[in-house]
Amino acid sequence: MNKLWLEAWPWDTVVTINAGLCQEKKALHKPTSDGYDEAKKLWEKSRSTRLSLRQTLEICRRCHKLSPFCFYNGNTFAAIGRIIVQEIHHKMPPVKAHTFRSVVGHYIAGTAGEEELDQALAELE
Repeated sequence: MNKLWLEAWPWDTVVTINAGLCQEKKALHKPTSDGYDEAKKLWEKSRSTRLSLRQTLEICRRCHKLSPFCFYNGNTFAAIGRIIVQEIHHKMPPVKAHTFRSVVGHYIAGTAGEEELDQALAELE
């Protein structure tokens, strides 16, 4: 199902989420010189593009890997991915929904691979 998954997520919101995570952990919240502009450009372009859920989660993962912030890139984009899938998993039994959110977060953070994500997405069908 292709849709505008990221439409409601302007880059300013991404920055705010990262700032909150950094503040909570008393870490420096600052953009990086290498990845910030590229991640912002990719993110903003993707907001107006109809994407599959798989493609959307890949955008989150790519932005994480670009490291637009000094700290908590994985946590920032994994949190967004888990929130995005909430509208889908609320129809699942609680344990299955928890597992699905977990796989999504781990995939975005880079600790789960494509095979795990594909298996989780296949269970939605």
